[in-house]
Amino acid sequence: MSAPQQSELRREVDSLGRLFGEVIKHHAGQQGFDLVEEVRSMARRLSEGDASMATQLRDRIAQLSGDELSIIIRSFTIVLELANLAEDRHRIRVIRDREQQAYPDARSESIGAAFATLHDDGLSTAEIRGLLERVKIELVFTAHPTEAKRRSVRRILHRIRQLLNAGDDDELLPRERERNNLFIRGELHKLWQTDFVRPWRPTVLQEVERGLAIMPGLWNEAPALLNDLERALQRYYPKVAPPESPLVSFGSWIGGDRDGNPFVTPAVTAETLTLLRRHAVLEHRSKARQLARSLSMSDRLTKRPAKIEAALADVSNRWPTLAKELEKLAPLETYRRWLFAMRWRLNKTLQCSIDQPAGKDSPAYWSRNDLAADVELVAECLRETGDELLVTNEVEPWLAQIKVFGLHTARLDLRQHSAVYRSAIDEMCRVAGLCDEPAGLDEPRRVELLVNSMASEQLPGLDAEVSDSTRETLELFALVRRTMRLRGAGPFGAHVLSMTEKASDIVSMLWLWNWSGRVDGGSPRDAELHLPLSPLFETIDDLNGAPDTLRQLFSIPTYRQYVTEQGDDHMVMVGYSDSTKDGGYLSAQWALQQSQSAMQQVADEFGIKLTFFHGRGGSLGRGGGPAARSILSLPGDAFSGSLRLTEQGEVLAERYGTPAIAYRHLEQVCWSTLTAASRVADPPPPAWVEMMERLASSSLAAYRKLVDSPRFADFYREVTPIDEIERLPIGSRPSKRKGGNRIEDLRAIPWVFSWTQCRAILPAWYGIGSAVEPLLDDPAAIDLLRKMLKEWAFFEATISNAELALAKANMPVFQLYGELGNQIEGGQQLAQAIVDEYERSRRAVCAINNTENLLESIPWLGRSIQVRNGYVDALNVAQVVLLERVANDPDAYQHAMPDALEHLVNLGINGVSAGMRTTG
Repeated sequence: MSAPQQSELRREVDSLGRLFGEVIKHHAGQQGFDLVEEVRSMARRLSEGDASMATQLRDRIAQLSGDELSIIIRSFTIVLELANLAEDRHRIRVIRDREQQAYPDARSESIGAAFATLHDDGLSTAEIRGLLERVKIELVFTAHPTEAKRRSVRRILHRIRQLLNAGDDDELLPRERERNNLFIRGELHKLWQTDFVRPWRPTVLQEVERGLAIMPGLWNEAPALLNDLERALQRYYPKVAPPESPLVSFGSWIGGDRDGNPFVTPAVTAETLTLLRRHAVLEHRSKARQLARSLSMSDRLTKRPAKIEAALADVSNRWPTLAKELEKLAPLETYRRWLFAMRWRLNKTLQCSIDQPAGKDSPAYWSRNDLAADVELVAECLRETGDELLVTNEVEPWLAQIKVFGLHTARLDLRQHSAVYRSAIDEMCRVAGLCDEPAGLDEPRRVELLVNSMASEQLPGLDAEVSDSTRETLELFALVRRTMRLRGAGPFGAHVLSMTEKASDIVSMLWLWNWSGRVDGGSPRDAELHLPLSPLFETIDDLNGAPDTLRQLFSIPTYRQYVTEQGDDHMVMVGYSDSTKDGGYLSAQWALQQSQSAMQQVADEFGIKLTFFHGRGGSLGRGGGPAARSILSLPGDAFSGSLRLTEQGEVLAERYGTPAIAYRHLEQVCWSTLTAASRVADPPPPAWVEMMERLASSSLAAYRKLVDSPRFADFYREVTPIDEIERLPIGSRPSKRKGGNRIEDLRAIPWVFSWTQCRAILPAWYGIGSAVEPLLDDPAAIDLLRKMLKEWAFFEATISNAELALAKANMPVFQLYGELGNQIEGGQQLAQAIVDEYERSRRAVCAINNTENLLESIPWLGRSIQVRNGYVDALNVAQVVLLERVANDPDAYQHAMPDALEHLVNLGINGVSAGMRTTG
């Protein structure tokens, strides 16, 4: 970021800060404003390196009343939200400026740039065709509870953004600019008076609606993305046609992820499918209305579109009700009449149940192909009259939307824990008399039972007397079967099995899918219906054992035949969150890398194409960081171009809430995927692998030594706000799969969330220092690590993400949290161990980077973090004070609704999240 660009950003932040200062004075008085300024001054000194100020700031904040703390927390939270808004606006300015400077060539890290490089590298037309056949990107939205910001707050911030954008117009009259500024001030007043904390948890369907709220912008960006691909091909590879399938499509877990969430029932999943479908149909109906208004051509003044006239005659004969409606329209405006007929059919589509037949001759659209065919008819007739420009400008964007979003918006994934399906099948087999104790069978005998009982006539149906959990499992598979019989596989993505440990776990899903074929007496379509089944390997042991699990799975003839029927394609999901919680950062990164390569080798043995589904979170401790860098770091021998990525929690709004940022993110994902998929897959040199094995092993030992300490779980609960996070009403899903105080029982999201809040950010770096420190006095080892950093994308991404986490961490602030655990036996030693490992890791990363300080190569980012710390640190200190008050008030959480203290705690968590721009 250049100096003029930084100045422009600072001016906007300062301007918003001054406006907000007036709001503080208005609502909190001069005394409240002075208090904010006093705390801000002390926090700034702390952020500038005066470590002694941490204790002084805590002592000052500890003197404040609840009302005074509320003023501090709300003020600093809003300042940080406004800074985020200004930074996003500035990012858009930078994006536009870079594109302006690059024109007519493509800007860096874009689809055009990818094809320019491929062309310069000498890739042939045939090679590009093969590349485009392989590249398939699916971004999967999840409702993981990491979005702390209320939609009410987002709406106000969005309105302020719109007003600031309007103020950029140099041609605004003075009175218009004054009025615009008044509206900004009004929104700031509303923001101060809006509660930042949700009163209760959202329902699953509210989460579905929240996910859909970001989709309208993507409907406009998707055609632009496909247009970029077409332009790049025309320029560099004119003989290559765009692929039939879209380069990027979307999926969703929201409403389908039932692992540990009892509120995701089959009924909720059915409603989710309906909502996704309704959203798509409404968008298509809106497009049909817009196009009908636009295509006003009269048959008197242009060639009559004969094919559309024939189609209109056909639909009028089939559906007399439509024919009567068409009589009301102008007879010589054939395009409008046809588009009206399409709108009429889309209305009928809205009225159809997702999983129940609608009648033999229903006018509803049943597939994207049916809808696309009717739109293609418009394009064909326009081309016949020489109106190619109208096709390009208005019809092809709609066809692109149909290609990307279909009639379902996003493919819904389903997810469940392996133990749930195992239990359901055990009960079914007992009820059917097939096995008295299936749970006691070893793995070979269990696989034998599953394979031999799949077609058993003894298995009970939906009306069987079984437990509620088993019934829910059966109802889910029945819903999927009925829906796919009517609408094909389009509405569904993968069926993911959490905590896959053995081949029999995946065979269990195939068993249940086969069972569903008997629902409603079966259907002729059943033979062509295949539900994609995906194991999810999450822990270090499961990742290491994954290749053997796949070999056993693919060796089962019944399952191998099922894969053959799907074109020898198979999906495997790998989890970045639980693996990091299980083995620490460095160990998990290496286990994920090695496991993918080893699984690909197994797949190659069986002639199977693997698509890896990367379960990355938004935070650095859960596989986050720049998406493009992550894609480029994937093992070349295990990546051919087909991948899925989760987009979780607060990432949805950050990456997709603003169209320009959404588009930039999407084109960078496309650029990195095309780049990575075109590489020659050279394996890393043995010396690199040996070094990583050594580092991963040492890192794992250091990490497990910390978390396996006898009182670590108690210490962790004292020094982080994990108890408060577990109660935070930000997601429908419980924070634990089961009760208990063990780290293993805790989900990875609150684990990372809590360490981020206390500014340790431990999951994203702990163990690196212990692994590298023994090598610091070995010049040859350091030279090797620096060579790996320069030439190995995996190692560069691993170290860069750790460096950013270390830069965002703040040990003087964390030490205040650490003091909360002093009453735990060994608590002081545990806190000091974290501080010591931080310093070792900082030195290690700087040694590998050959720098004195963190982020030396990105100085503007280091300064940005320091400026933010002037506000975030104060919120952290306030949080420490509040946690002390909670500890001294054992009845603080006994009420059904949040009391003043709990509300302040939740408000503080929200504020720190805003400052860190991440939660979990």
